[in-house]
Amino acid sequence: MTVYFIGAGPGAADLITVRGARTLASCGVCLYAGSLVPRELLAQCPPDARLVDTAQLDIEQITAELLAAHRAGQDVARLHSGDPSVFSAVNEQMRRLDEAGIPYEVIPGVPAFAAAAAALKRELTVPTVGQTVILTRIAQRATAMPEGEDLATLGRSGALIVLHLAAQYVDRVVAELVPHYGTDCPAAVVAYASRPDEIVLRGTLEDIAAQVKEAGVLRTAVIMVGRTLGAAQFHDSHLYSPSRDRHVC
Repeated sequence: MTVYFIGAGPGAADLITVRGARTLASCGVCLYAGSLVPRELLAQCPPDARLVDTAQLDIEQITAELLAAHRAGQDVARLHSGDPSVFSAVNEQMRRLDEAGIPYEVIPGVPAFAAAAAALKRELTVPTVGQTVILTRIAQRATAMPEGEDLATLGRSGALIVLHLAAQYVDRVVAELVPHYGTDCPAAVVAYASRPDEIVLRGTLEDIAAQVKEAGVLRTAVIMVGRTLGAAQFHDSHLYSPSRDRHVC
């Protein structure tokens, strides 16, 4: 048997990849986070599949489910929201599978920040304006941030910052970034990206916190701060430039 860590995408059921959907439809067991993964995706599981909501399970209980499936010779679809490569807590599951000698594979998904950028209709990297995107979060009740990765330090780069798990601390985010970006810096918050109840807020560091509070956004959101969000005057990319020599590899 194999455990498949599948990126379910940011929310819309049809944003799972073709590979992810095919794998989901072939697995006898599906572990999913009920609070984050759309229920419509579960309809793609085999009719007799064992469905396990992991929202209230700890890592040892989740591991026990994976071990039980292994003993029964059943493939497992381990559905994670967004993409498994960031803020997904798959590392500790993989570590336990390695210890148990259970094979696994990872199937990528559409990350929340990409869905948020699509909702904003913005490219996050803009020629001569900004070519760096920082994906991060802030330390609160969750695991502490490593030294040097606090928001004030990262903000010194001036790069576009994408914050996960921080909407309820938007005042703190603004306070730590204003010294580096200025109150006029474009900012946006997208909650429930790609879902029918998607919320899109656009503004600056001066007013985005007030918008977040007025909209009642507390979680399942990403905050974006950076000049590329408002870029209008910039050079065209060299990729499609008429001056580019297209005979040179």
